[in-house]
Formats: sequence, C-alpha cells, structure tokens
Amino acid sequence: MSSEVSEPGAIDGRIRSLRPPKPVVDPWKAHGSLLEDERRPGGGIERSLTIFLAGAECPFTCAFCDLWRYTIDGPTPAGAIPRQIADTLASVRGAPPDRIKLYNASNFFDGRAVPIGDLPRIAELCAPISSITVESHANTVGPKTLDFARRIRGGLEVAMGLETIHREARAHLNKHLDLGRFDAAACFLADNGIALRVFVLLGAPYVTLGLSVEWAVRSAEYAAQRGAAAVSIIPLRGGNGEMERLAALGHFTPPTLLELESALDRCVGWETTVVTADLWDAERLPACPHCHDARLDRLRRLNVTGRAEPPIRCDICTDPQRT
Repeated sequence: MSSEVSEPGAIDGRIRSLRPPKPVVDPWKAHGSLLEDERRPGGGIERSLTIFLAGAECPFTCAFCDLWRYTIDGPTPAGAIPRQIADTLASVRGAPPDRIKLYNASNFFDGRAVPIGDLPRIAELCAPISSITVESHANTVGPKTLDFARRIRGGLEVAMGLETIHREARAHLNKHLDLGRFDAAACFLADNGIALRVFVLLGAPYVTLGLSVEWAVRSAEYAAQRGAAAVSIIPLRGGNGEMERLAALGHFTPPTLLELESALDRCVGWETTVVTADLWDAERLPACPHCHDARLDRLRRLNVTGRAEPPIRCDICTDPQRT
C-alpha cells in the first residue's frame, strides 16, 4: 500500500486546501431539480423528482468529492430545507411524482445538515409521494433513519456511497468507511424494510489503468449482493484540486465515455438490481467526437429500458485498423 496514506486530519486539511473557491450558496433556494422516468427492479417505470438541496457541508472530506461546492459554511438554517422542497414541488405540474429524491450534498441524518426540527414538515410535504430517497454516509444510518421512516407515509430508500471495493483505492478515498460498516448499514436497512440505493465509482484513484471498468462492475456486484435495489455508476470527475494532484502523480486517470458505456453494458439485465450510468456532466468525459452524441443517447436509453442493445460502431475509435 502506498506510503502516502497519513493521519486523517492531515488528509482532510490537504484536500480542503487544494479546493478552488466555491460560489456563494443561498440556503433558502434549491440548486435545481430533475424530473425523469426511472426504472425500478421488476421493470416498472417511476416518475422521479430529484431536488438538489442547499445546506451544510458533509463532515466526511472524501478525496474525490465535488459536492462541497454546493454547500454553505455552517449549519443549515432551520426551515431552509422544507422551504426548498415546498418551492420545488409547487413548480411541478401535473400529478405528484412517484418518487422524490432529496439530495442535499451531505447526509440527511446529520442534524447539522437537516435540522431534526424540520423532519415533521419534510414528511408532511412528501406525504402525497409514494417513495422517498435520501442520501447518507453509512456511518449516519441508524435510529434517526428509523425515526424518519416512521414519519413518512411512503416507502423510504437510503442512497449510500460504496464507491469501490478495491482495497488500495478505498484506503486513499478518505471516506472513513470500511466494508464491514457498509455491510452493517445495508443489513440494518434490510432488516427494517428500508430500500438501499448505492453509488459506485468508475475511475477510482490507484486502480490500475485498464482495470477501471472491472472494478466498477465488481463494486456494483458487491452492492447487489447486499440487497441494493439500485446502483448508480458515477464516473469520477476532477475539479476539486485533490484529483488533479493525484493525476499529476500518476494515480488517477479520468474515465472515458466508452468506459462508462462498457461498465453499464456488463450490468444490463440484472434481475433484482437496477444499474444505471450517472450522466451528470457526462458530456465532459473524454470521448471520440464522432460518436460522442450517439453513445450518450445509447446510455440514456439503457438507463430507462435496461435492455441490451448492439454496440455503437464508429469508423474512427472502434475501427481496429485505426488503433
């Protein structure tokens, strides 16, 4: 294992010191929302509303994280999260969505990020919606999770970051999470009838070049074996300073659009777990300009249908005579 691993506090400080300036964030206004069709186990399609909430920063300073730029300095003001949810729901036309995903760039069960006093109002706002997804580090899953599950009328799903099961990569993520703790949180959710959604990384640092797809798929398999109803493969992005530092040292290579497509292709057709590719900023991924748009369109279709499709044939990047 690399000798670069050091004390957690020192790592936190270094990661934070490399960050570029972040924009001013208004805690009373959501960053935005996304209404889309989402596939669930069994093939059903849900109308899903994701709200990107503004609030306090996550206390876990993960090396790969770029969500800190969407957070505020200090705790989330009381009443701010309900206001953001209410304003977003008021802008949605038609019937309520089937699912609402409350993504606050932190941990929903951290009282500094989501004040405990706001939970009754949040539950009230979400009452017409059959399923609610919140995000949380495995370390904050516990009694507060059960308390919120009892408050809401719909079913609860918790989205947790597994990131990778690659041993050395995990040691350098600074996530403060081992596989035992992840497994315990997954069991806790299953034992209490709470669904599990998992995030895994494509392009984790310290993974040998050429094996990025393999380890993303292995990590997705690990999540599926622990009951994940949904797994999202997230291509690791730069821009936070730390990833640029690791790239300069030869420990990180940004994943390509073709690698994301390859990873998803290997997970198509799983029976009990829906695997999708996270396409947020996917246009930034290194890709052949001649087939870029066609590959993105194919990924969007695979995300919704879950059905295998013939691969994209490109005369430039997939012609063996040109490689």
